[in-house]
Amino acid sequence: MARVAAIDCGTNSIRLLIADIEQGPAGPVLTDVLRQMRVVRLGQGVDATGAFAPEALERTFLAIDEYAAMIKEHGASRIRFVATSATRDAKNRGEFIDAVKERLGVEPEVVAGDEEAALSFTGAISVAPPAPGTTVMVVDLGGGSTEFVLGGADGPQAALSMDMGCVRLTERFWGQEQPTAAQIAAARVEVNGMLDVAARTIDFSAVDRIIGVAGTITTLTAAALGLQAYDSTAIHGAELGIEKLLEGIESMLSADRETRAALGFMHPGRVDVIAAGALIYGCILERVRAATNGAIETATASEHDILDGIALGLSG
Repeated sequence: MARVAAIDCGTNSIRLLIADIEQGPAGPVLTDVLRQMRVVRLGQGVDATGAFAPEALERTFLAIDEYAAMIKEHGASRIRFVATSATRDAKNRGEFIDAVKERLGVEPEVVAGDEEAALSFTGAISVAPPAPGTTVMVVDLGGGSTEFVLGGADGPQAALSMDMGCVRLTERFWGQEQPTAAQIAAARVEVNGMLDVAARTIDFSAVDRIIGVAGTITTLTAAALGLQAYDSTAIHGAELGIEKLLEGIESMLSADRETRAALGFMHPGRVDVIAAGALIYGCILERVRAATNGAIETATASEHDILDGIALGLSG
């Protein structure tokens, strides 16, 4: 058994998993020691400027310093740091990479979209293996990108990463303002156009089950469940009807900032971007339901995702 530390540095949040890993009969198994999340908005403005903002780097470095102390305290022997969409896009990522190396002593991996997708699939199915002969679609909806992975019991069969995330869409269409009906309609046109492109690689009609991961989807699941506070045990594995999810998504789009902020399950760092995330997930659910002629009626949320995939990669 080894104690490992995995860090997922995305566009909106940076997360840490410290876990014990050991070989089980079906492969490596993780036992959580600690999970942490900080919303640092590393990707602030990257879609428009192509570079990290100094204040975004400062927020992220503060979180990494906290994580370094936790890793030392809990005695993790191996560390893996994975950076995704915002870091792929930022022309000044060298400054970021050097600072991570200085703080953690490891080289951060700036992974391509297809590898990000594969890591998300590995993490999601680690606790919910697909039934033999079925095809699962894992949807990882992040701040800068969304990953789609089709796969089964034998692993991924097709994967795609698209520059379609809740931070990116918010900054493009309405920023800090309450979205208007026209802005929502324009954003929906863009998302559906991107899903037209995605359908060339991802066969939505082949999906037998949807598993959604990452903070946007788990937050929307909390809303659909009517939770008063965020409860990961209630959210993980929750299978909800698409109609119920779509009702919650539409209410999230119409709610003003104060209403969203007052929700007990809403992380403060998601208040301003959850509407865009809701729009993206709603379009995906509608697309799969249509492609399967209504055969897909539910979607499942998972608290296990790319972070678990990163940690499992340290088993070798």
